[in-house]
Amino acid sequence: MPVPDYPQMIVPVDHIEPVPRRVRAMLGGQVVLDTNRALYVWEWPYYPQFYLPQTDVRAGLLVDEQRSERLRRGTAHRHGLRAGSISRPDSAWLYTGDVLAGLDGTVRFDWDALDSWYEEDEEIFVHPRNPYTRVDALRSTRTVRIELDGLVLAESSSPVLVFETGLPTRYYLNRTEVAFDHLVPTDTVTQCPYKGRTGGYWSVRVGDTVHPDLAWAYDFPTRQLIPIAGLIAFYNEKVDVVVDGERLPRPKTHFS
Repeated sequence: MPVPDYPQMIVPVDHIEPVPRRVRAMLGGQVVLDTNRALYVWEWPYYPQFYLPQTDVRAGLLVDEQRSERLRRGTAHRHGLRAGSISRPDSAWLYTGDVLAGLDGTVRFDWDALDSWYEEDEEIFVHPRNPYTRVDALRSTRTVRIELDGLVLAESSSPVLVFETGLPTRYYLNRTEVAFDHLVPTDTVTQCPYKGRTGGYWSVRVGDTVHPDLAWAYDFPTRQLIPIAGLIAFYNEKVDVVVDGERLPRPKTHFS
């Protein structure tokens, strides 16, 4: 098996750590939960979920659905959410009794069942930020060329390289260095806990073939990733990336 050329996630499944940040979530304009006692629980190695004390969930919003499941972490009782006229069935698990140490009396919500999540007073997207993940955006003078089926889509000697734990290096290029005559804008929008919400996505047309959603941009990234604002990146997994004359192997990971 080839060894990847970027750092891998190393946190084991079911690892538990305290969250030092205040965590809040909203549904239908109401605060559903507000806690300084959340836990990080790694259900898989890439990022954790929030497990929250039931006592810090607003009373009356959890609806017991009278069903239990035996999961890796122990016995979970299924609950829905109801806030005013908004109902979200099957959206929460309450862990009680026979569970991993520290999880008794905690609730784990489906992320998308709530309208918005906050760490302190900053909105977060997709899932909790992994405290062991580092994301750096570094300016570079490497020459980066993006190709697809022999067609040059972009070339730059002033890229911004994004290094994110567990992901291949992403190469963000100036728009003036991208061949937009081969790019087709789409309505796709994705979100990232570390970079924010994308401001644009593009498919690539090569001859009569359109390859969907190969490039994206963050027009208004999080403050930590300001250097990539407005720049264009391509999925290394779907295009050919040539750095200083060396063609890189295509990785298998597929996250923007």
